[in-house]
Amino acid sequence: MATKIDWKRYFKVRWFFARAFLQVIWWDLVLNRWGLHWLRTPPLERWQEIARRYRVLAVEMGGVLIKLGQFLSIRVDILPREITSELAGLQDEVPPEQLNEVLAQIEADFGRPVKEIFAWFSPEPAGAASLAQVHRARLSSGEDVVVKAMRPGIGVLVETDLTAIAKTIRWLKLYKRIRNRVDLDWLAREFTTVTMAELDLKAEGRNAERLAGDFAGDPQVYIPKIYWDYCAPRTLTLEDVGYIKIGDLAAIDAAGISRAAVAKKFYDIYMRQVFVTNFVHADPHPGNVFVRPLPHPNDPEGTCFRPNDPVPRQPGRPFQIVFVDFGMVAVIPERLRAALRQYAIGFGTRDAHRIVQAYVTAGVLLPGADLQRLEEAHAAIFERLWGVRMGQLHNVAIEQARYFLSEYRDVIYDAPFQFQVDMLFVVRAMGILSGMATNLDPEFDPWTETIPFAERLAKEELKQNWRGWLQEIVSLGQLALKLPAQLDRVMTQAERGNLVVHMSLAPDARKAIQRLEHSVTRLIWMVAAGGLLIAGVILQAANRLDRLGRGLMTLAFLAFAWGMLRKQD
Repeated sequence: MATKIDWKRYFKVRWFFARAFLQVIWWDLVLNRWGLHWLRTPPLERWQEIARRYRVLAVEMGGVLIKLGQFLSIRVDILPREITSELAGLQDEVPPEQLNEVLAQIEADFGRPVKEIFAWFSPEPAGAASLAQVHRARLSSGEDVVVKAMRPGIGVLVETDLTAIAKTIRWLKLYKRIRNRVDLDWLAREFTTVTMAELDLKAEGRNAERLAGDFAGDPQVYIPKIYWDYCAPRTLTLEDVGYIKIGDLAAIDAAGISRAAVAKKFYDIYMRQVFVTNFVHADPHPGNVFVRPLPHPNDPEGTCFRPNDPVPRQPGRPFQIVFVDFGMVAVIPERLRAALRQYAIGFGTRDAHRIVQAYVTAGVLLPGADLQRLEEAHAAIFERLWGVRMGQLHNVAIEQARYFLSEYRDVIYDAPFQFQVDMLFVVRAMGILSGMATNLDPEFDPWTETIPFAERLAKEELKQNWRGWLQEIVSLGQLALKLPAQLDRVMTQAERGNLVVHMSLAPDARKAIQRLEHSVTRLIWMVAAGGLLIAGVILQAANRLDRLGRGLMTLAFLAFAWGMLRKQD
């Protein structure tokens, strides 16, 4: 069966991306490489304008374009901050569908009128997302629920946008720096798979139940109940848990709930998802997380708060973290789990060597990455940033930027990391988590909160791998026994003058020499171009051998262009 495509929409999306790419090619490649820097406008303004136009287009057209904007807004590693800051507001800018269209789709889904399905159905949407919108309702049994309905015609819209985006991603493959660090074909497949999965509301219900199972023993985590008898292919009905939005700081304070405690618990939940259960709610933006107030000992007996109920202030009020919207989840593959645990332990114990080894295990480093320099850079990060509160981290990082640019210029500009697409949504979730924790509590200290978690992981690893540790001790003992004989051989070679020491240049020195070689090569081409130009001008001025003179001047231009534009290895 042929895929349905809205061709008018398709070409409008492709045209936007084509214009954006042409702008980048002209301003950042052509004018930059031909020595015409003085013609360029400031890149900050250009990137912001592109992002601003994309946001307008996404709000106008909706669908996957909004999803893509959200997807790229959390430092996807291939876009500058000017873009991510402009796209960050997309989650709140989705206009709702007409009520009659939503009702018609629900009725088609169930094969009967809405009034026969629900005792009451709110005409006003409680929320509108890029692929679906939510209405409050009540079952005949009296239970309050929310009904998530896919937007009418969303299937064609999604297919159109995904096709246009896939074609656009092919253009990115022309840029070597991105192509070397991102498996773009994999990225396109992953984004398509996850987006299509969000159209499967039954799968979303199963995700919710799995997450509920993962945290069944934690009384501070609450996952809404799924009412399967009221679900259909394009309709999901679940318990109404619209309590206090996690971004509503005033309401949290008014209830007497400690924002610092909420930030700490929220951080702990994600540490467990990433490093223990390996099943991550990958879209924890402020509209998808609520704080549920619980009865306080000073409340009247039998107090139980329902969504939207007023909550009297009681300092130290207990609470639960509530999640909704389980369409975007990430399952961390087996091959990355050991590396993530190793990273967490290294982070919590300030072990730069262990962190770099975690990168190696995960396979996120480009071939030839300087592990020693990476280790030194991470050690410096721990030394200079450890203990800085989340609210201060941005300012302190700016203050330290000059030091890191000076000391680790080679590491920063080489960017030796190869983007792991299957970790993309985990990175996105952790990026959102960082921002939300800072908003809740600017004094939140992720370093301190990670230490007990890392210690627990280290103890578990020791218990599980005690045989491996024992074998390591035996191997070290055997090495110690061999050491005297090896030392004796080294000393003998030194006495005889046969000792050979292999040395290599430090990365900074190697880079300096390479830059010098490039400059000398370019200078040779410039001198050659100058000689040809002078010879051509002399012949032309003497009115002799006009063709030869013009030919030499042409060769001068070609030599100049080649020297300026040729790639350096």
